[in-house]
Amino acid sequence: MADEMAPDFTANGEDTQPQIGMIAQYVKDFSFENPNAPNVYSWAAQPQIDVQFNLATSQIGEDVHETTLKIDITAEGAEGVAFRLELLYGGLFGIRNVPPEAVQPFLLGEAPRLLFPFARRVVADAVRDGGFPPLMLDPIDFNGLYFQQLEQQQAAMGTPAGEA
Repeated sequence: MADEMAPDFTANGEDTQPQIGMIAQYVKDFSFENPNAPNVYSWAAQPQIDVQFNLATSQIGEDVHETTLKIDITAEGAEGVAFRLELLYGGLFGIRNVPPEAVQPFLLGEAPRLLFPFARRVVADAVRDGGFPPLMLDPIDFNGLYFQQLEQQQAAMGTPAGEA
């Protein structure tokens, strides 16, 4: 029974267990614009807020991958644009001994889930520092969105789910 729980080591002692870890996270690019200041602070109506998300991944090294979360926000009312925010928030992840078919689901589902709370804080602080109430973004199910998009792509190609 204890042998079933033991790590799988090769003959030379190399660890072959799957390992994933966050190496770093960072603001890669950031912009906040308040084009109608100071007049915007006297506008009576609440602006409509449009939030867009985008994800990208790239391989940086043999066992190092980057996931970037791009957040674009525009707050606009009848009088004009209250503010615009663009944030590109990145994270470096070390991935070793993980099956290739599991890397992309991690990078596009789990990695952004780990990065999002920190990007959310940058957004809230920047909007507050711009003179507006903090904008608290709702949590996002990145894993669910990844698998939903994968299912849609497979349906469009005529491939049954799970047979990619």
